[in-house]
This record gives sequence, C-alpha cells and structure tokens, in this order.
Amino acid sequence: MSEPLKFYMDVHIPKAITSGLRLRGIDVLTAQEDGASETPDEILLERAYYLGRIIVTFDEDFLVLGSEWLQADKPFAGIIYAHALRISIRQCIDDIELIANVGEIKDYANYIEFLPLR
Repeated sequence: MSEPLKFYMDVHIPKAITSGLRLRGIDVLTAQEDGASETPDEILLERAYYLGRIIVTFDEDFLVLGSEWLQADKPFAGIIYAHALRISIRQCIDDIELIANVGEIKDYANYIEFLPLR
C-alpha cells in the first residue's frame, strides 16, 4: 500500500479548509506553520517538493510557475489549484480528501490538478 498523500497549504488557503481536512485525518502543513508566510512562490514549491507534499493554492501565480517548471523539467511534488470564487470551502475539503484517499504521490509529481474535480 502506498504512503498517504500530504499537503502543503500556501498562505491563500483559508484556515477553515485546513481545519476541515485535519478533522478528516488529512496530513496538512501550512506555510505559516512552516515559517514561510512571506516566502516567494518558487521557494514554497521547492520546500513542498523537499517535504514530499503537494502544494494547495488559490494563487494563479502557481499555475505559471508550475508550467515554467514543467517546461524546464524541474521537479515538483504537485500543485492543486482552485479559484477562490469558484469553489466552496466544503467542496474544496471534499475534493482534497478524495485526492488524499485515492491518489498516490507519483500520480501528482509534476502535475497540476484543478478543483473542483466535478
């Protein structure tokens, strides 16, 4: 059996999403908890990769960054992106929980997933 997925929440993710995921037993680390509240996106993406965590973000800059890294063949653990105005907190929690329960880290390596899933 594969190792459970772990997530790295950037500063744009509401605390309600982080709390909801933790209540469901999902392993999440916030940028704030990691002392990285003011850290540039490139460093956050590297940090998440180093920690084996998929970054979760509402920040469109990560879409550009992820695309650039894909073109440069620079590895990252994965990006889950949602537009803050197009997804509810509940839907975000449900979708990330689904990913956590059925996904494998290798499936998300160098991959950008968009929420909502359905």
